[in-house]
Amino acid sequence: MKKILISLSVLLSAVGCQTSPDKELAQTIKQDNNFKVVKEKALEVVKTGFNAGDGYGEVWIRDYNTFIELSAEVFPQETLKENLLVFFRLQGDDGNIIDGFIPQSKAVQTEGGYQYIYTDLEPTYCGHKNTVETDHETSMVQAVYKYITKTGDKAFLKEMVGDKTVAERLEWSMEFLLNHRWSDEYGLIWGATTADWGDVQHCHPWGVYITEETKYCLDIYDNAMLVIALDNMMELVPATKTKWQSIRDNIAANTMKYLWDEQNQKFIPHVYLDGSPFPADFDENQIFYHGGTTIAIEAGLLSDAQIKVSLDKMIANVKASGAGSIGLTMYPPYPEGYFENKGMYPYGYQNGGDWTWFGARMIQQLVRYGFVKEAYEQAQPMMQRVIDNKGFFEWYTVENKPEGSGTFRGSAGVLYKAIELFDQWAEENR
Repeated sequence: MKKILISLSVLLSAVGCQTSPDKELAQTIKQDNNFKVVKEKALEVVKTGFNAGDGYGEVWIRDYNTFIELSAEVFPQETLKENLLVFFRLQGDDGNIIDGFIPQSKAVQTEGGYQYIYTDLEPTYCGHKNTVETDHETSMVQAVYKYITKTGDKAFLKEMVGDKTVAERLEWSMEFLLNHRWSDEYGLIWGATTADWGDVQHCHPWGVYITEETKYCLDIYDNAMLVIALDNMMELVPATKTKWQSIRDNIAANTMKYLWDEQNQKFIPHVYLDGSPFPADFDENQIFYHGGTTIAIEAGLLSDAQIKVSLDKMIANVKASGAGSIGLTMYPPYPEGYFENKGMYPYGYQNGGDWTWFGARMIQQLVRYGFVKEAYEQAQPMMQRVIDNKGFFEWYTVENKPEGSGTFRGSAGVLYKAIELFDQWAEENR
């Protein structure tokens, strides 16, 4: 018996001395100096304000939603809450949420420019709404969820804005989507024809307002954002589950029924309600949407196997295009001239530009679903270019050249959160 105990002791000792792959990766993550540098730079950038970046005067809800948690590291919660309240004070009579707000003193009306929105509830700011996109309401719910989760300020839900509480306004914004952006045929919400998660439609030189030429369609990004928002709202306000749980479940099921291409293991770019705007011989389904796929994963719509296939496709697309990271919006991009906006050339802006703003959200989901090794590998180029370019740029060309705002807070926010998830995993597995 003594020999058996000694042998068992030796065996256990030997096993304990071996370093598992997870422990090795955890150690590597803990020692990654780039992570530390990027976190510090993110905190520096977010201290300087709430507009999307140095090229913008507005505070946009789709951007604020992605850096409000980072802002909570450096701003008091009252400041964060006030920004959210401005959006609610400028909420439309039908429940819609504005795209962004700007001080009234800086709102210069120009021909063909933004159509500014004013309300009696908001004396300081005015708003505007990009009507081709359908993610303002869902971004608002998600931002409130992140604010409350981060600060613990549940009393915010009971705060009055005009004649409604914040909780009532959240639900009102979701009702706007059912009342004004809903397809009865498909049981999903629609928007204009944009490139993946983009907010520039195919027609019009600017492309931010619905026009007579607008082609309406369903896409994965808008509907996955809605699934996330409904999950968030029902968690914040459990009383809403009675009405919204079945609606949420049907949207999730219909998203996969109509937008997921089982044969090709990818999402169909658009399901059109009144015909495609593109030539009949153009096979749009050859395009793989990186951003919308990422948000679908965040919404819990894909299995682990489907996530792995999606990641493999993203990596292959990066290799084929020559892009710097899986933040590549899509591959292949739409051909020249398919979007009237001159910035939407192939591999330009939202038409195949490389956006850390979405790429880092894919990194977050890979960590969340246990693909930590893959996440760490794919995060490296995103971290490195922050250091190389001394900032968080809006997007990158396929040659990895930075473009747009150099203080893009959305990129800082999602990278910071990705690093936090890496750190948490490493702490649990070290």
